[in-house]
Amino acid sequence: MTDHPDAQSTLWDIGSQQLRVSFDGGRLVSDAGLLAVRALERPLRVIADLAARLPDPRSPKFIHHSAEALLTQAVYQILAGYPDFNDAQDLREDPLFQILADISPDAEQPLASPSTLARFQYAYTRRQAELPPEDRPVLLEIQAARNQRLLILNDYLVELFIRTRRTPPTEITLDADASDDPVHGHQTLSGYHGYYRQHQYLPFYVYDGDSGFPLAAWLRPGTVHASLGAAEVLDRIVTKLRAAWPGVRIRVRSDNGLAVPGLYDYCEGHGLPYAFGYATNPVLQRATAQALADLELYHHFYGQREPHVQRFEEIRDYQADSWAQPRRIVAKIEVTPQGSQRRFVVTDLTEPPQAVYRDFYVQRGRVPEQPIGEMKNGLAADRLSACGFRANAFRLLVHTLAYAIVVLFREAVAGVAEVATATVSTLRQRLWKVGAVLVTSPRRLWLHLSETWPSRGLWARVQAAVSTFVQQLGRRRAPPAGRAVPQ
Repeated sequence: MTDHPDAQSTLWDIGSQQLRVSFDGGRLVSDAGLLAVRALERPLRVIADLAARLPDPRSPKFIHHSAEALLTQAVYQILAGYPDFNDAQDLREDPLFQILADISPDAEQPLASPSTLARFQYAYTRRQAELPPEDRPVLLEIQAARNQRLLILNDYLVELFIRTRRTPPTEITLDADASDDPVHGHQTLSGYHGYYRQHQYLPFYVYDGDSGFPLAAWLRPGTVHASLGAAEVLDRIVTKLRAAWPGVRIRVRSDNGLAVPGLYDYCEGHGLPYAFGYATNPVLQRATAQALADLELYHHFYGQREPHVQRFEEIRDYQADSWAQPRRIVAKIEVTPQGSQRRFVVTDLTEPPQAVYRDFYVQRGRVPEQPIGEMKNGLAADRLSACGFRANAFRLLVHTLAYAIVVLFREAVAGVAEVATATVSTLRQRLWKVGAVLVTSPRRLWLHLSETWPSRGLWARVQAAVSTFVQQLGRRRAPPAGRAVPQ
């Protein structure tokens, strides 16, 4: 122990022992568990392949941090629970985050600063800065890059899903949903939404209904209808899925926000069986009034024995004024001690009403509700504090990419029960937030973890599962793509 007076201090006595604090413990890191995630993501080239596609208007001779390095830094900050660019000021010299970015720990080679990360999300460049704004052709390149990145990232999510399936699926459910994203400033295109009673954005998400893998994340202005652009987004996804798996059956599921004629027509015209929640109205109430009365009578006599009773009905000849044809409505009628309620679903599925509602539609409580909750609560995906709309849209997609890596990680460790179904917060607390001492030598980097760490056995099983998963996928790679956006 050093004798320098500032390197140690005495606090108080615990019995006969004196409690002392010293500052000679070596280089410590607090997120060593993220190495298990990097061991999965790095050989699959999740971030590397995406970075190679993104347009980057910066001048190559002045680039100190590559697009891959910037994306890696941003994604792993999000996974570790440091979503703000300001956090990079403290983390840019952190040895663990340097290792995650494939940089040898060195205080003389720090990672990107907060301002560098912010400029990257805006696709900003100092090229032609000596010219007046009206004489800078690079400004058009910046605008194009901001738009292209959003298309490229969303397309990449689908391609990543396709190339990380170990067996081709026979059926895929697309779970689509809009979610409120409150803002706390004057972000461009945010607005006051009367239903949510707040100033917000209204992003649109699509997930794989089985795994929860994110397939699209589009930021939208805060006052738009929930269905805006949904058909176009679904069409890009369906086209790619059918190109990879021509025989796959694709179904679509959502709440009543997407229950609009345009979506019904799109799904029916493209062979996509669907089930959308449907808002109640007097016509549907009259059509189910007798079934509700019968159920209430039954509950009156048998409610002590069966406090919660349900009945499922169908209405085959329902046609709203804006519809060109009748469609099937499935109704769930429920009576409980708290009262009665009726819920409706519009669908073209042919299964019995109970199967449509209980076995298919209500499963959206797991997906997309849980993934959206995890992205907000675990990965702070709703923390969109940039001023520009497209900068926030890009930032949302980086958070979505981080969540895609989480889903892949859980799939890789499916045989490890403690991790396979863990939330992001649980993964961070139990597996990723691990303190370690870094020891360097000319040929090796050692991270020494505590010998009393309770998850030591869990770590070994996770590492083995990740290695097996990577070997099973092999070196499957998406075909190389240029920087131009596919039309």
